[in-house]
Amino acid sequence: MEDHEICSIIISENDFSYEYTFYEDGIIRLTCLKEDGTTEWIKKEQISTRNKDRLVRLCPEEQKEKVMLILNYP
Repeated sequence: MEDHEICSIIISENDFSYEYTFYEDGIIRLTCLKEDGTTEWIKKEQISTRNKDRLVRLCPEEQKEKVMLILNYP
């Protein structure tokens, strides 16, 4: 699956950092970078509007359009 990765974006909240990894097929992997490194596969509906805003803002410019489509971001 790694060859279909679009990009990874890290968002920090309070004492935690979360890495969102986006894939070409629309799958999103969420990894908690603190604690035990828990990973889960999530859907765009599980991401708050605030975090979607942050993800798009932090996304590399060349990948932004693909990430916005996956997130169904306006």
